[in-house]
Amino acid sequence: MAKRIDPTCRSFQNAIELLARPWTGLILGLLQGGPLRFSELEERSRGVGAKTLSARLKELEAKRVVERQVDAGPPVRVTYRLTARGEAFEGVANAIERWGRSLVD
Repeated sequence: MAKRIDPTCRSFQNAIELLARPWTGLILGLLQGGPLRFSELEERSRGVGAKTLSARLKELEAKRVVERQVDAGPPVRVTYRLTARGEAFEGVANAIERWGRSLVD
């Protein structure tokens, strides 16, 4: 029998709050394909401004969902990749997508 979700559970609320932030799902989805430089993320996430993208990446880094790697240049390159926590999002994303499809049928 599946465990019931306690909607007052802090861990559940933390996850929902993180996912509810604009562009979080898009960023995590893009990084599922492997590490990307900031400029690549900016290009692939059309519509997201550089300032917003940077802020969201900092939030994801603070939650240890995304890891930032700085390669000394020249030129200096900053690469972002999913941590194990971030990679675990794939199963969550698939479940949400299945559920979302059922809502539009």
